[in-house]
Amino acid sequence: MKAGPTLEADRLTVDFKRRGAPPLRAVDAVSFALHAGHTLALVGESGSGKSTVVRALSRLVAPSAGEVRLDGEARVRDAAYRRSVQMVFQDPFASLNPAHTVGHHLRRPLLVSGRATRADVDARVEELLTSVNLTPAADIARKRPHELSGGQRQRVAIARALAPEPEVLLADEPVSMLDVSIRLEILGLLDRLKEERRLALLYVTHDLATARHFAADVMVMYRGQIVERGPSDEVILRPRHPYTQLLASAAPGATGSRERAREARAARLAARDARTAELRETTAHGGCRFRARCPFATERCAQDPPAVALQSPGHEARCWLYEEPVTAGPARAEPG
Repeated sequence: MKAGPTLEADRLTVDFKRRGAPPLRAVDAVSFALHAGHTLALVGESGSGKSTVVRALSRLVAPSAGEVRLDGEARVRDAAYRRSVQMVFQDPFASLNPAHTVGHHLRRPLLVSGRATRADVDARVEELLTSVNLTPAADIARKRPHELSGGQRQRVAIARALAPEPEVLLADEPVSMLDVSIRLEILGLLDRLKEERRLALLYVTHDLATARHFAADVMVMYRGQIVERGPSDEVILRPRHPYTQLLASAAPGATGSRERAREARAARLAARDARTAELRETTAHGGCRFRARCPFATERCAQDPPAVALQSPGHEARCWLYEEPVTAGPARAEPG
């Protein structure tokens, strides 16, 4: 069993060029680690930068700065890295080619990665389909994606990601396009596969309830920065950053706290306040990025970027409400 993290992101930064304007910083010096047999959740609203983190880790976009290490190595050959780090996309309808059979979608990664030969590839396809609860596997392999339900398609996508026998699985909103009735089944499947195969799993979602249930640790992202991180129960049931409090109060069953609901209403009112409207016009380079929506914003928040402060063992928040900063490190989430 490996002692260290499987995948590490160290101050990962992604900028997007814009014609006639400064580059847009979608991910700003984000650091974390993924461990075998462990799920880390990355949560935040749309536009926070979650999917860009995943695309940078999967090498679909190039980082502007920072480093990604696989098994402690920063420079890993592309083919080896892609075999070891696989992605499950959000949309099972768009991620499968409707012109090809399910069997074709699984044979190709098995053969390319060398996990099967032409003589045994069909047997390996059936093993993969059975592992994701798609039976009878031989019949499913002959079908095309349009003949399957959304949940079945996502199971095929998961099987395809497993074909190269990866160490890391990046699941980018894997159930958001599915019916509510089958979301827990897919998440339960991912959880079982993580345990059986000792996968390091990054679960990207905007749903705090599933993040708490399926992940031991949670990172909360806002405008490209990690604003809070720690054990899932600690972060979601006792959030410290005002943004996390806002998310938790809006999540059905996440906290159920009247106090959190009051904080959410206060934050919405603050966002409409003339003072916060003026703050919104300031540049993103100085101060706290959440200050325009924060009911607790002060002049200091408009001038200085907040430091990361320790709330309890393993629980951090980036906010001037807390005065004790901690030393920034490349990865703070540990296996739970």
